[in-house]
Amino acid sequence: MQSAKASENTMADFDVAIIGAGIAGASLAWFLARDRRVLLLERESQPGYHTTGRSAALFNDPFAHGPLRALTDASRDFYLNPPTGFADTPLNRPRAVLVFGPDRAALAASHAALRAAGSHAELLGRDAALALVPVLRPDGVAAALFEPDCGDLDISVIHAGFLRGMRATGGVLVCDAEVTALGHEAEGWRVGTTAGEFRADVVVNAAGAWADEIARLAGVPPIGLMPLRRSAFLLPVAHDARDWPVVMAQDESFYFKPEAGQLFVSPANEDASFPHDVQPEELDIAIAIDRMQNATTLDVRRIGRRWAGLRSFVADRAMVAGFDAAAPGFFWLAGQGGHGIQTAPGLARLAAALVRGEEPSGDLPVAAVSPARAGLNRVFAY
Repeated sequence: MQSAKASENTMADFDVAIIGAGIAGASLAWFLARDRRVLLLERESQPGYHTTGRSAALFNDPFAHGPLRALTDASRDFYLNPPTGFADTPLNRPRAVLVFGPDRAALAASHAALRAAGSHAELLGRDAALALVPVLRPDGVAAALFEPDCGDLDISVIHAGFLRGMRATGGVLVCDAEVTALGHEAEGWRVGTTAGEFRADVVVNAAGAWADEIARLAGVPPIGLMPLRRSAFLLPVAHDARDWPVVMAQDESFYFKPEAGQLFVSPANEDASFPHDVQPEELDIAIAIDRMQNATTLDVRRIGRRWAGLRSFVADRAMVAGFDAAAPGFFWLAGQGGHGIQTAPGLARLAAALVRGEEPSGDLPVAAVSPARAGLNRVFAY
């Protein structure tokens, strides 16, 4: 297993330096390390501290659209049939989704669209929905959309599998390595960090909410990332909720799902923020509790752990992956918008092909995620 200390790797040469060891950077490193000298840099003392470790991690394929759908489809087989030795436990466990609400006509329209796209979704009446989730208040359920083909992704196992595999094939992970300087020279990129300096032919900007700041260090125009705060908390419940589906309000005002004997609850908020170690706002938690108590018979007397994460989007809300024309060897891998885990294998496969100078397979939406696309408003957003 490869690891590194600053003193051992100061000014060491690599083919690819990936900035950010969350799910995006770790998955790309896994794909590249088998035939490239890969350096994975992480500003925190542990990889995945920010967004990756705070995700609900739902594999929500039927509800995805456009490039998100293509990248989710491209990730499905990896999660259902991972490579030999990647993990000792399943990466994905079946978990249905139930979308409930008072507007039956709108739910029926969504159902028709999903079925036309090949989904196995069902449109349920009130009684059938209450049989699945008995805590829902009947007066708020005119109908429900039931989608069986979703799942819970095991974040820690997936992330650890990418990191372990990357190091097993020669990749190097350096933590406590905040990037402080980026400059392109004749021999490639010089990457200055708090753990020393490194050289690489290609720099991959997989810094999540910090990606525009990394670009500015490199003298590259930002892509207009918008970090949005989403809060969540764990709710102890007396019910045996292990087999409940993920439950989403039709108006997207909140959702909850079984999590380690409790319920994972979120108001599904998207509040404008900036790159930092974001914390949950008390108002977010209070709003989620109020919405949940209005829609269910659950009596919230106390809550467990609470947290928040940053979901980073660009103007058209599609991901960004590709070389930037403004700087040779500068590669974007950003803007996953809360879907980074769901799409990691597909997006990393696309990115790895581009980094190698190869043509990605035809099922991958290269043009739709390119930093040169027309829908990308390259203005600093916060």
